[in-house]
Amino acid sequence: MYALVSLIVIISLSMLVVRTGTVALTMTGLSQEVASFQSLSAYSGAGFTTDEAEEITAYPSRRRTVKMLMRLGNVGLVTTIASLVISLTDPVTRSRRLVLLVAACLVLLALARSTWFNELLTPVIERALSRSARFRLRDYTGLLNLDREYRVADIAVDEGEWLAGERLGDLELRSAEGVTILGIERDDGTYIGAPSGEHRIHSGDRVIAYGQEERLRELADRAEDDDAAHEAAKRAHDRQVDQERDLDPKRPLSAIGE
Repeated sequence: MYALVSLIVIISLSMLVVRTGTVALTMTGLSQEVASFQSLSAYSGAGFTTDEAEEITAYPSRRRTVKMLMRLGNVGLVTTIASLVISLTDPVTRSRRLVLLVAACLVLLALARSTWFNELLTPVIERALSRSARFRLRDYTGLLNLDREYRVADIAVDEGEWLAGERLGDLELRSAEGVTILGIERDDGTYIGAPSGEHRIHSGDRVIAYGQEERLRELADRAEDDDAAHEAAKRAHDRQVDQERDLDPKRPLSAIGE
């Protein structure tokens, strides 16, 4: 009986700790799926090496959360608490303590699976992270609609391609095709964030672009003299703008494609 209750305590507290870590990582801008995986990985000490794990180490608020999870897992706090169950050997109060302990475990399980627990915990964690995060934290997956048809792509620019040797302002990607250039990584490793229309794309560069997946794939393979593809992309973007205007007639043109 004691072994069973001890197991329930371990599982319950572990789920609660991982859930708390998930909420904390979500507050730093990670998507729910990535935050949940990284929280479980850090707590269990599984040590999965992924691109998301590298992103976590780049931000102090994320590192602090992961270190907390690692310490809780390595110190064995949950196991230590669970071992207290075995000490309940007093035959006089044993039954009452077991009832209280099982009830507490059920409460912990409910909290670990509760959505309102997230809502209650989020502002607390947000205040705790406010010292290291002086900006509004958002879930980038939902913010950029990456769970739909929009994507962020890393495009390698080779000689003879449509992007090579051109100024961003002349390409009209944002206004004419609905593609936003987020950054340019030069061949020598130099990175230009939020480039202006005066920046030129060279062969050997890597362009970080945001837009519809189909458009990004076509743009990555577009040949240097393929102006017809550019015109076709402009027409497709115009149709999309018309559809968005139909959904929101009061939306200014400057908010669509500009």
